[in-house]
Amino acid sequence: MAGAADAAGGAARGRPAPDEERDVRDDGVRVEEGRSGDPSEAVAVLLGFARALRAAGADASAERVHAFLRAVDALRPGVRTDVYWAGRLTLCAGPDDLERYDRVFAAYFGTGGPGGPPPPAASRPRRRLVVRDAAGRRAGGTEEERPGPPLATRASSTETLRHRDLADLAAAEREQVRRLLAALTPRGEVRRTARRRPARRGEVDPHRTVRELLRQGGEPARLRRRARAERPRRLVLLVDVSGSMAPYADALLRFAHAAVRGRTAEVFTIGTRLTRVTRELSHRDPGPALSAAWAAVPDWRGGTRLGALLREFLDRWGQRGMARGAVVVLLSDGWERGDPELLAAQMRRLHRLAHRVIWANPLKVRPGYAPLAAGMAAALPSVDAFVEGHSLAALEDLAAVVRGAPPGRVSPGRAPVPAPAPVPREGASRA
Repeated sequence: MAGAADAAGGAARGRPAPDEERDVRDDGVRVEEGRSGDPSEAVAVLLGFARALRAAGADASAERVHAFLRAVDALRPGVRTDVYWAGRLTLCAGPDDLERYDRVFAAYFGTGGPGGPPPPAASRPRRRLVVRDAAGRRAGGTEEERPGPPLATRASSTETLRHRDLADLAAAEREQVRRLLAALTPRGEVRRTARRRPARRGEVDPHRTVRELLRQGGEPARLRRRARAERPRRLVLLVDVSGSMAPYADALLRFAHAAVRGRTAEVFTIGTRLTRVTRELSHRDPGPALSAAWAAVPDWRGGTRLGALLREFLDRWGQRGMARGAVVVLLSDGWERGDPELLAAQMRRLHRLAHRVIWANPLKVRPGYAPLAAGMAAALPSVDAFVEGHSLAALEDLAAVVRGAPPGRVSPGRAPVPAPAPVPREGASRA
């Protein structure tokens, strides 16, 4: 029966309809041109979906993305169900990725209506019936398989939205960005711990090997091995909620809420006061979590005292262990009302404690921007990565940098801001 379905699908692909012109790229991936307009635009949409899925924590490697493109081309790029199952079967590396995939797909392509993805909990025989039915519709060429606006059109608007400045979005666009932010899973860079775990490769585990020999009555048995366990580093987010950061504060706190779901993040707001909002953001639903966080922040839309508040954070929490070996992210435009020398001294102190210091600045994307503000210029020498923070795509890149990736790409037509010179650390090397 499966062979018949494959044969029917191959026959349908061998005789495309006149309105389904196809373009063949050098890598063998064909893109349907009649429904999506520009083949390169359709590929960009699918690659944008893969990037969003990777930012949500899924292991969507380059090989998996290539397989996804080939699978979509072999099916029907303009049909929501085919795109859903092509991505689910190629981009998900394990059971943990399935829930992330469903969240990102719904946020990126919309929640559907007719032609939407089958429910993930469908039984296996049900999925086989869907595949055979899809092959039959492909041969028949009915119009019922394309209700509503084309899938590529809906996804293309989402891909464009990913690169829009968060300060310029309308209310409906902000709601769509919020759904995409909820699908992110920012986690700190992975580190190796002193604990050992059973593994297929690594050093021999003498205790487990001896116990296995005893179970076998002294007969030869396979050597048991172990390796050092891995866990993500603590992630500390310092979110600027001053008046100059008001257009970005909601999106940045939603990014922080997504990080808190990983259970290894701490979040503070900085303005004229330092406020710890980790407990308020621990609610699973972003709406109540953001409401509780705003209620706890007394200096919303106020001024900025970065140096004094960073000193308070280090004296009260950072020096005692919260910042030691952690990935610390400051989300701020760098405007400082206090003494820049104080900020520079506290940044050097933070740099000695943390494993990595990252600064995300929404102003960095502006043409001709240079970090000339007193606060930004004082802090930059102690920053390991200086990245953008103005759009959803920039926050996705920030999530990748937090996991240990190199700083994000430079957008076309804009010169890069010079990377900060590293400051030599005093004392021992990083934890």
